[in-house]
Amino acid sequence: MQIFKDRVILITGANRGIGRSLVKTLLEHDVKKIYATYRDLKQMPSFNDDRVVPLPLDITNSSDIAKTIIDTSDTEILINNAGVLSSGTILEGDLNGMNYDMQVNYFGTINMMRAYSPILVKNRPARIINIVSIAAYSPLPTIAGYAASKAALFSATQSVRIELAKKGITVHAVNPGAIGTDMNKGSDWVMPTPDSVAIRILQQIALENLDIIPDEIGQNMYNAWKEDPSKLAKIFSDIYHM
Repeated sequence: MQIFKDRVILITGANRGIGRSLVKTLLEHDVKKIYATYRDLKQMPSFNDDRVVPLPLDITNSSDIAKTIIDTSDTEILINNAGVLSSGTILEGDLNGMNYDMQVNYFGTINMMRAYSPILVKNRPARIINIVSIAAYSPLPTIAGYAASKAALFSATQSVRIELAKKGITVHAVNPGAIGTDMNKGSDWVMPTPDSVAIRILQQIALENLDIIPDEIGQNMYNAWKEDPSKLAKIFSDIYHM
């Protein structure tokens, strides 16, 4: 995957799940440097590689972003992976949780794209890789606020792709299905590991695919939606009312 060779990459939410797996996989492909960010560095694993530079970053905090930019102005690839999930339905879910999902998953990612676009233009050819979710397509009543935030992020990703197309920045949207991360603990679904998904994501980016669904569960959901959105809605209606 030569497109990552000797490149400088910043990954948000790099402490666990897909973010941590992306760091580990990229280190196997001769990257020059990885800025691995998370709000609390006490929770950042040790990658045992001098190319990894851990940095504290809350993507909902503009002051945090402004400070981080000073130390990461050589970034060439931005991977917006940080995300949160609050459970609950539209009618009965905690509105504070829904608001937090939107602040992190949507506005936080927009904060990063706005802040880093000028840097990426300067360091082009460059990329933005947004880790969205198959929930952008899927009406999931039990995590409705999360799904809404990811639908908003997917729309924003499509828009910024057009906006940056002539500026030397390629924008990818990654929509994973259910992955075996901490976010999905307790599920009885058979899910792929984040390590296997990270490899597929990077392979698809190397092939210059812009919209990526890196797992079978996500592909099945997407195919149902593509055939007829009501078909996917029925799948989740049956699950919800069983």
